[in-house]
Amino acid sequence: MKVAEALKTSGIDAREARLLLAAATGFSEASVLAFQEKTVPSEAKERFLDFVERRSRGEPVAYILGRKEFYSLELAVTPAVLIPRPETELLVDLVLARQPASVLDVGTGSGAIALALKRHLPGARVVASDASAAALQVARRNATRFNLDIELRHGRWFEAVAGERFEAIVSNPPYVELGDPHLAQLPFEPRFALEAGADGLDALRVLAREAPAHLLPGGWLLVEHGMGQQDAVRALLEGAGLETASGWPDLAGIPRVAGGRVKSPHGH
Repeated sequence: MKVAEALKTSGIDAREARLLLAAATGFSEASVLAFQEKTVPSEAKERFLDFVERRSRGEPVAYILGRKEFYSLELAVTPAVLIPRPETELLVDLVLARQPASVLDVGTGSGAIALALKRHLPGARVVASDASAAALQVARRNATRFNLDIELRHGRWFEAVAGERFEAIVSNPPYVELGDPHLAQLPFEPRFALEAGADGLDALRVLAREAPAHLLPGGWLLVEHGMGQQDAVRALLEGAGLETASGWPDLAGIPRVAGGRVKSPHGH
């Protein structure tokens, strides 16, 4: 089977087919494009056909390849973690703009946010927690791979950081409503990392309620939320005594991140 034939008969999106063929053969994507007449070895062909079958059943490319790029880091991902999304890079930008000396990433999953922060704030103390031991294994693998020294903690919400305070707390929590029709399009991703009660706000309620006790004066809580949730999330943050900012949209212009700050004792 020639490269061109493999790509043509795959029946999936052309760019995805190139990615999967490159992974199956060990060729680069560029050479898959450039050498269309190259013959695909039979072992690689089998691997490619298996990839294509998995993709046609709806499995995300990131899980098939076992990796996904986030903030210029090529992260290992498995079905134990949510696939990092480009819009979540906004959270990293917002934390970096504040240059905190200590950060907690709650519900770290693959470690994406915590590792991007540590890479750009090498002097900061970065702690990452998750309720899933399997997710923490993935995060540990990524931390080791990039030689980034983050502290990984196992526990729900703030259990693993009792008595500790940080200059910034960041989280991309579950925020999808139970029964949301979009969930049907995400059958391969961990449900617990997506769903958050009848109104999608259960996780954000916990964060708003418990984060202030773990923030230093002037410290920020920054959270990602779903479409149309910005007013509800802002109300939760204000209800917890935080001074809120007006929120930040993602690249598509959709409000995506809400933030609140612990009032500093001197009122500034």
